[in-house]
This record gives sequence, structure tokens and C-alpha cells, in this order.
Amino acid sequence: MNIKSLSFFLLLVIAITSCNSKDDKSKYNHMVYHAVNNKDTAILAININDKRFYGRYEVFYNKIGKDSGDVRGDIKGDTLRGDFHFISNGGSWKRIPLALLKKENKLYLGSGIITTYFNLPCFMPGTPIEYHNSKFVFEEIKK
Repeated sequence: MNIKSLSFFLLLVIAITSCNSKDDKSKYNHMVYHAVNNKDTAILAININDKRFYGRYEVFYNKIGKDSGDVRGDIKGDTLRGDFHFISNGGSWKRIPLALLKKENKLYLGSGIITTYFNLPCFMPGTPIEYHNSKFVFEEIKK
């Protein structure tokens, strides 16, 4: 085995190990949020702790269809940043960056300039993410 193959193998093992680290699922809180913008509706059902979140996100477009898929990411302060991996209107799989600002028990969907880094979409570094005119403002659905 040459040095390049060995280096790649070690990098792959480290990546798999870190991605599969045992996160204690019992320490996550399950939250369900709902948002409406004109005739479009969004449902965000996430499991959240102090550092991470994951769950389902669906956007229902009035009489057109829906985007449905998984969300996951990290939490830093009052911001949830990650990605949304979904099937668009029953078509093909897509992945877009996701940013949510937690403020006054609501989640504000952020928007910004999207670029790609190592073939993954992300918000353009150094460019602010806009939360003021959010397409969706999520409110928690009480059980």
C-alpha cells in the first residue's frame, strides 16, 4: 500500500468514525414548528439539543406541490445552520444550505447568496445571511 492510499484510508476511517459518533438521542428535545407565507405552508419537526439538530422539513406550495426532506446541522448561539436535503415537488433530490435564527421563541428562515464548496452548497462566506424579511417565521406547535 503506497503512502497516498494509506493517507486516504486513514482520512476515510476518521471521517466515518466522526460522522458515526454516538450522540445520546435521549438528550434531544422534539420540537414541531409551523409557518405560513401567503398560501404556502411549512412544517419543521426537529430533534434539538444544545449543539445539534436533525429532523424533517416540508414546504407545501399552494396547488403546486411540496418539497420534502431531511434537515440537520449545528447550533451556535441563537443560530441553527445546516442543510436541507429534499425531493423537490416529487422530482429529483436537491441539497441547499439552511439557516434559522431563534428569536423570541420563533425561528426565522434565513436567506443569502448560495455557492458550492467541495461540491456541497453553502452560504457565501463573508456575506451576511438575511433574516429580516424571512420567507417563513416558524412558531412552535404546542402539544
